[in-house]
Amino acid sequence: MWMFWTFLFSLSLSGVRSMFSVVTDTVLPSHAFHNPTQLNYGMAVTDVDGDGELEVVVAGYNGPNLVLKYDGGKKRLVNIAVDDPDSPYYRLRDPQGHAIGVTACDVDGDGREEIYFLNTNDAFSGRATYSDKLFKFRNGRFEDLLSDDINVKRGVAGRLAGRSVACVDRKGTGRYSVYVANYARGDVGAHALIEMDEEASDVSKGIIVLSEVSSWARVNKYTGGRGVVVGPILNDARSDIFCDNENGPNFLFRNNGDGTFTDVAEKAGVADRYQHGRGVALADFNGDGKIDIVYGNWNGPHHLFLQSSQQRFKDIATKAFAVPSPVRTVIAADFDNDLQLEVFFNNIAYRGSAPNRIFRVMRKTDADPVITELDIGDASEPEGRGTGATVVDFDGDGHLDLLVAHGESASQPISVYRVKQGSGNKWLRVVPRTQFGAFARGAKVVVHTQHSGVHTRIIDGGSGYLCEMEPVAHFGLGTDQATKIEVYWPDGRSLTRPVLPSDMNSVIEIKHPGA
Repeated sequence: MWMFWTFLFSLSLSGVRSMFSVVTDTVLPSHAFHNPTQLNYGMAVTDVDGDGELEVVVAGYNGPNLVLKYDGGKKRLVNIAVDDPDSPYYRLRDPQGHAIGVTACDVDGDGREEIYFLNTNDAFSGRATYSDKLFKFRNGRFEDLLSDDINVKRGVAGRLAGRSVACVDRKGTGRYSVYVANYARGDVGAHALIEMDEEASDVSKGIIVLSEVSSWARVNKYTGGRGVVVGPILNDARSDIFCDNENGPNFLFRNNGDGTFTDVAEKAGVADRYQHGRGVALADFNGDGKIDIVYGNWNGPHHLFLQSSQQRFKDIATKAFAVPSPVRTVIAADFDNDLQLEVFFNNIAYRGSAPNRIFRVMRKTDADPVITELDIGDASEPEGRGTGATVVDFDGDGHLDLLVAHGESASQPISVYRVKQGSGNKWLRVVPRTQFGAFARGAKVVVHTQHSGVHTRIIDGGSGYLCEMEPVAHFGLGTDQATKIEVYWPDGRSLTRPVLPSDMNSVIEIKHPGA
C-alpha cells in the first residue's frame, strides 16, 4: 500500500501545474441579467426546475437572487430566474431581501427540494427588518411558505440576523429541518430549527405548517453563529451538527437518536473558544472511515481535525495550512480526480490582497496525511471580494467545476473555474435518494477500491459558510478501480452494491431501501 501512495505522489510531482483555469468569459460572461456585477454571497446546488439536472442558486444581497442553469447547446450558464411575473422562478429573485445564506432540502417529503434564503436586512446581530424565505414549488411556481398566514401566525418566519443555514434529517424520516445559525444579541437570536409539523400539514393540498423546534431539540443556544455542517460525524448514520462560532466556543451536537442533540464539543476537543469560525467542511482525510472536520477561522489559525477512535479530534494543520487569513468558504473535494482530497480556502480581500489557496491532503498508510500547498492558478483572485463558493459538475464531464461569488466590500461578478489537471483519471459519482426520491442530504457514501482502500463522502446539507455543495458523492479514482458502494442514510438503513468496470466514469443513482 505504501508503494502505491508513493507512486501516486511521484506522479503528482512530475510536471507540477496550476490547478484551475478561469472560464468565466465563455461559460458565464458578465451580463446585467445572467452574471450581474452586484453583491452576492452564498451558493447552493439543487435541481430547481425538476428536470434531473443541477442548478446553482446564488444569494443576491443588493440585487436579485440568481438561478444558474447549464445550457448544453450554448455551453453556458444562464440565469432562469427571469424578471417576469409569469415565470415559475420569478419569486425566487426576491430583490427586497438582502440574502447571504442559501440551502436546499426536502422539508415536506414530496420528493422535491425546497429552497431557504437567509436574509439579514439592516442587521449584524439580533433582529432583522425582513423575513427569511422558504420557497416551495406549489401551484406551478415557487411560493414562500413563511409568508403563508398559518406560518405568520405561528411566528416561525425568521426576522433575525442569521449567518449560515443547513439542513438536517434529525429523526431519519426523510423530511428535513432547516438549521439557522443566528448571530445573537444578548438573549435575542438563538440558533433556530424550522421543520414541517406533520400532524397539522396536508402535503397533498400544499398546506405546509411549520414549527420552530430548537428548544425541544436542545440546540437553541445563543452565540455569534457562523458556519454549520451536518453529517454522521459521531454516529454511524444519524446526522450530527457542527457549528464553528464567533466570540464563543464551537458546538458539536451529537444526535441522541430521538430527535434531540447533546453538545460534546469541549469533550471532543473542537470547542476552539477563542477563535472566530467561518467556512467548514466534513471529510475522511485519512481513510479510516471516521469523519474529520476542516474549517477556517476569521484572521485566525485554520484547523484540520482528524477524529480518533475515542471520538476526540487532533489538529494536524501545518503552519502553512493554519496561517491566518480573512477566510470565507472552505471546500474539501477531489478536484483533479487523483484519489487525494484537496482543501480550498476562499478569502475576501477586504483590507488589501488576500489570495485564495488550495492544499492537497495526501493519505498515508499508518500515519497522518501529508498536507502540501498547490499552485491554485487562476483561482487565486488576490483582489477578489470572495463571499461564497460551491462545486458542481455542471457540464457532466466528471470533473468538479468551481464557482466563486463576490460581494460585501465591492460589487463583482461570479467567477467560474475548471480544473486543468487529471483529465485522464477515472471517476465515479453517486447520488443517494431519500424514500421520497429527493436528494439524501447527510447520507454517507463509501466506495471500496482495488488498491487504495476505502473512500468516504458526505452528501452536503449546507456547509462552507453560507453555501451548500452539490448533492453528489464525487470520487476521483486516478487509475484505481472501484469495487463496491455502501450508502448509509440518516435513518440508519444501508445498502451495498457492487461496482462493475462498466460503471466507472458514470453517475450512479441509489434508491432508499424503503422506497
